[in-house]
Amino acid sequence: MTDGNINTSSPDGSRRQWLEMLERLAEPVLKAAACGRLHEVMPVVAQRPHLSQFAPSEAFCRLLAGIAPWLAGTHGDLAEQRLRDRYRGFVAAALAAGTALEGGDRLPFDQPGQPLVEAAFLSHALVRSPRLLENLDAPVRDQLLNLITQSRRMRPFYGNWLLFSAMVEVLLFTAGREYDPMRIDLALRCHLNWYKGDGHYGDGEWLHSDYYNSFVIQPMLMDVLDRVHSHYPEWTDWHPLVENRFRRYARIQELMIGADGTYPAIGRSLCYRCGAFQHLAQAALQHRLPDEVWPAAARGALGSVIRRTLGAPGTFDEDGFLRIGLAGAQPGLAEGYISSGSGYLAATAFLPLGLPPGDSFWSDPAIPWTSARLWAGHDGLPDQ
Repeated sequence: MTDGNINTSSPDGSRRQWLEMLERLAEPVLKAAACGRLHEVMPVVAQRPHLSQFAPSEAFCRLLAGIAPWLAGTHGDLAEQRLRDRYRGFVAAALAAGTALEGGDRLPFDQPGQPLVEAAFLSHALVRSPRLLENLDAPVRDQLLNLITQSRRMRPFYGNWLLFSAMVEVLLFTAGREYDPMRIDLALRCHLNWYKGDGHYGDGEWLHSDYYNSFVIQPMLMDVLDRVHSHYPEWTDWHPLVENRFRRYARIQELMIGADGTYPAIGRSLCYRCGAFQHLAQAALQHRLPDEVWPAAARGALGSVIRRTLGAPGTFDEDGFLRIGLAGAQPGLAEGYISSGSGYLAATAFLPLGLPPGDSFWSDPAIPWTSARLWAGHDGLPDQ
């Protein structure tokens, strides 16, 4: 374990320090889940008591959505490879426990409501890294896909939840199972109709000033179209349009990170911490950063946000589990749907660990991101 302090100024130490923080975030959840005891040992806090039963699965599924590309990799030094192998074993054991007919850690995807969200985040993890699914024993893989399919019982809300249903279908397609293109088409058409301009989609008809374009909308929309855009002419036509908007929003995300790693505390779900920058992290992972954002600048910006949101005193409890808050323990920030498992969406900021150490994101010399440059008095170009 580390003390949570990340120094992003050194390009040589940066990846190692990201891994140290990832280990601190992931270890308690994965270790308990691998033993089928996550529900037993994880402290549960929920604003709405009926959601408390879902908090452990929230933690596991959201964590896996962030670390899946790294788990599927083969790169890194010996210490990194050993950690990855250990966590692969934990994840395989956790998914076996999660699909067992009996046991406290069975994934609740056959229940209505919140479990659709976690089925989508787990689906996103497996779409990002199909190897995780392929490496499961056949009975576990089949049981897992059957269980995720049961999330179809939930009718999604008319907003970003449409993408949760679409992501489940994309996983089924990826796994070679029968899928429903209508669920995908509805999500795509609605979000294209809800586009508000300058890289922003509405969450439903209206624009919300929050981070849901990064928490859900843009990352899932892009990954859905990446996998299935060749299936229908309209989807093919939409792919470059969505990608251009994706790149623009990545630029906006980089601009929003202050020189000190803070960002506007605005809108819903601030307790997802550095998960607010999943989009920028995914753009780096997929080599979709716009020309104005250098990979090393994105590395510094994301590292600074990770440090500010996960390195603050009080962020983790005495057993290493994440507390509710943005920077430290701040339970008053929680909306009614927030539980102690929700904040593990923070893991999605670590998506660039899926890139090898030799990638320019990790290997280029450190360079300040836009706000750090401008507020230090350096010249720049206008954002247009």
